Amino acid sequence: MAREKSLEPEAAPEPEVAPERSYQELLGNLNPIARPLASRRLTRKLYKCIKKAAKHKQIRRGVKEVQKFINKGEKGIIVLAGDTLPIEVYCHLPVMCEDRSLPYAYIPSKSDLGAAGGSKRPTCVIMIKPHEEYQEAYKECWEEVVSLPVPL
Repeated sequence: MAREKSLEPEAAPEPEVAPERSYQELLGNLNPIARPLASRRLTRKLYKCIKKAAKHKQIRRGVKEVQKFINKGEKGIIVLAGDTLPIEVYCHLPVMCEDRSLPYAYIPSKSDLGAAGGSKRPTCVIMIKPHEEYQEAYKECWEEVVSLPVPL
């Protein structure tokens, strides 16, 4: 009573890929508190730095984890997604960063942030920790994020 396997493999349906949205399209979904916003160039640099950090397991992902390590005194660049709703989920993090002199920047998309961190799920905040393997990229991102204008 065993089933016979068919000799022909069934054609697997191709997964639907969402069309790549441009930086300008992503800016339409931003929160009112998403300041300072990273430029398109800085956003790309941050994504590359996050990918390198994720390869070396040097990122903290998610509000609870990032908040816990900020409170413990860990240093790094905080990258927040500008399209997270409701904003009450993470609106306390910029204040915590300013109190501890940590640089932070908003980027337009939480799904792109999650993908850069090596996750299939969207992520609203990531902390990039320094590491000697990608020190040059980290330092470049650090300088640009620090130079962003602080919101009033």
